[in-house]
Amino acid sequence: MTSNDFIQKEGKYGAHNYHPLPVVLSKGEGIFVWDVEGKKYFDFLSAYSAVNQGHCHPKIVNALSEQAKKLALTSRAFYNDCLGEFEEYITRFFGYDKVLPMNTGAEGDETALKLCRKWAYEKKGIPENQAKIIVCEGNFHGRTITIISMSTDPDSYKGFGPYTPGFVIVPYNDVDALKKELEDHNVAGFLVEPIQGEAGVYVPDDGYLKAAYDLCKEKNVLFIADEVQTGLARTGKMLACDHENVRPDILILGKALSGGMYPISAVLADDEIMLCIKPGEHGSTYGGNPIAAKVGIAALEVLKNEKLEEKSARLGEIFRKEIQKLVEQYEMVELVRGKGLLNAIVIKPKGGKTAWDVCVAMKENGLIAKPTHEHIIRFAPPLVITEDQLMEAIEIINKTLKQFS
Repeated sequence: MTSNDFIQKEGKYGAHNYHPLPVVLSKGEGIFVWDVEGKKYFDFLSAYSAVNQGHCHPKIVNALSEQAKKLALTSRAFYNDCLGEFEEYITRFFGYDKVLPMNTGAEGDETALKLCRKWAYEKKGIPENQAKIIVCEGNFHGRTITIISMSTDPDSYKGFGPYTPGFVIVPYNDVDALKKELEDHNVAGFLVEPIQGEAGVYVPDDGYLKAAYDLCKEKNVLFIADEVQTGLARTGKMLACDHENVRPDILILGKALSGGMYPISAVLADDEIMLCIKPGEHGSTYGGNPIAAKVGIAALEVLKNEKLEEKSARLGEIFRKEIQKLVEQYEMVELVRGKGLLNAIVIKPKGGKTAWDVCVAMKENGLIAKPTHEHIIRFAPPLVITEDQLMEAIEIINKTLKQFS
């Protein structure tokens, strides 16, 4: 079967809720993927940062395959001999009392929202059903009904109402707006992405996260960080919040927590918050299963042992410096922004050509990335990329932009 055959099959039998780049992948290793015709590409999306450790990392593959031979799933109706080990490892790794394991990033966010509301009623004394959670314009926390209820993107929420109440939306990167809303005693939490990824890699001003955290502490409001995409070494620190020495009250992780091998997410908090949830009040059949536990440990060990946060910080500086040269060279590229190896360029449509056209052309030249919001291209290669490989990839980006100049 050709690539076109596979694309047509998906179009016929699958829901049309995605619009993929026209490439059909069949193999991945490290920073590279191959299509069904055998063409090789630099992967500069990393499954939206789920593959920070590179495709099919041997250590993570081995952890999955070895555990899959022994015991895959028990549900949480019983104990298993892997979960406690994972819980100890991840809580010590990030410095929290407790972890609640789930499967996807959206489930992690939903878990954090429930934790926050339960804490609000049990600990802060907010009247039942009156808790509010502040969120930011341009946010992306997932696709569930509750999460799209806090979205400002019509593509996410339009046509899916009625919406879940209880959310207050403020501009991102606006401390004064946050401060004003925090005057309401019924505010229980502030949910924020340290860098807004899906919105186009919007990096807030230096000091924003720390100022927001301090305001939350002052008003006894939980600071909740969605680090599903920005966490796990992607931005040059293990957590993006680490850039400002902010320790979230509730930390949400996902994506690279498995290195792309398995759906794993986790919510971390201290006892005062986490123990507000009692048996029967939250859970997941697959959350905390034996395979996930072993894979999660292996994925974190790879990040630590291969010093991927330091690598991300160093190569990110090189990437932005080199891409800035292209900004100055090509009228079509307005700016580059990012932190670590989470970066984006803003494309100015030219001659009817948009970011999508640039991505299609890059694909033809051997590098795959995906536009977001039609005029932004996100660049997020696996963190195992070498400097030589990064420079080779930048040359492909340069070659592609030259085609449009």
